[in-house]
Amino acid sequence: MTHPPMQVPRFFVRQKITLMVNRYLVFAANPDGTEGPLLAFAEQKRMKLKEEITFFTDEARTRTVFSFKARQRLDVHAEHDVFDESGHPIGYFRKEFGASLLRSTWTLGAPGLEARGQERRPVIAVLRRIWTLIPYLGDVWVPFVFHFDFVDVHGGAPVLTSERQKAIRDRYTVTVQDPRLDFRVAASMAVALDALQSR
Repeated sequence: MTHPPMQVPRFFVRQKITLMVNRYLVFAANPDGTEGPLLAFAEQKRMKLKEEITFFTDEARTRTVFSFKARQRLDVHAEHDVFDESGHPIGYFRKEFGASLLRSTWTLGAPGLEARGQERRPVIAVLRRIWTLIPYLGDVWVPFVFHFDFVDVHGGAPVLTSERQKAIRDRYTVTVQDPRLDFRVAASMAVALDALQSR
């Protein structure tokens, strides 16, 4: 039985950095633009051979609600599958390595939908790459604010927008324009744009 997409038209992703893991909190957006209730919590363990991130209902990890996992190990072309809480695939995404050399590019898929996303500003994309190549700066906070825009590959209509806010710790405002895109796939893509961006 196919269930309709879980729709959340706007939400926020906030990162919390610790020594061994990156933590991500996903909040609903209130009508006035402030942070609403916590929708999901995830952790990214560093130095894993095969990327996998699980999202829970809260920081106590009370219940798993969705996850994403790479199909291959240590592969820049790796496709990541998104799963619901029962382990059924509900979408996928992958980084387009060749197209990303100068401007990060991703493909995102869900039932009845395929979208392509790129960094909004090519100049910022180039500056960010130069910054990461400078010795001792590559692992330091990047001072450039960058955004991603995903559009339907068949019609060009907006699908998903992730906008990084000006803050010391990474914080993103995510807007889902296409109702076919399930929140769990959108949130996975939004976290991956931060967690996997340098892969």
